[in-house]
Amino acid sequence: MVQEQTSFKVSEVEISYKSNYNITERPKINCAKDAYSLLIQHWHLGKIEFIEEFKVILLNTNNRVLGIVDISVGGVQGTMADPKIIFAVALKSNSSKIILSHNHPSGNLVPSEADKRLTQKLKEGGKLLDIEVCDHIIVTNHNYFSFADEFLM
Repeated sequence: MVQEQTSFKVSEVEISYKSNYNITERPKINCAKDAYSLLIQHWHLGKIEFIEEFKVILLNTNNRVLGIVDISVGGVQGTMADPKIIFAVALKSNSSKIILSHNHPSGNLVPSEADKRLTQKLKEGGKLLDIEVCDHIIVTNHNYFSFADEFLM
C-alpha cells in the first residue's frame, strides 16, 4: 500500500533586530526615582487619576532604556497585565531587564495583594526567560511606590 503524503503550509518566521539610535544616548535607570521621572513624562496626566494603566520600561543589560510600552488600559479599579504580552514584548525588543509600572487612580500608593501576586508571578516568569524584573512602580501624579525600594522584590 502506498502512503499519500500530506503537505502542510507553514509560515516561515524570521527575526531581526536593529536599533536606529546610539544606545549611550538613551536614558539610564539607576534607581526607582529615575524610573518614576521617566514614566511620569510618558503618562497621560489627564488620565492618571481617572483610569488605571499598565506600562513596562524595557532595559538592556546596562539599564539603558530601550523603550516604554503600554501594556493595558483598564477602568477605575484595575487593568489587566497579561504576562504573555509583557514577555513577548520584552523578548521581541531583546530586553535583558524590565521595570513594571501602573498607576492607582485613587492616589493610594499602597500595593494591593493582587499587585504583589502579579509582581511575584512576573518575577518568576522572568527567571525562566533570563529577563530580570527589576522593580514594580506604582505611579501617581505626585509620588510613587517602588517594590524594590521596599524590599518586596
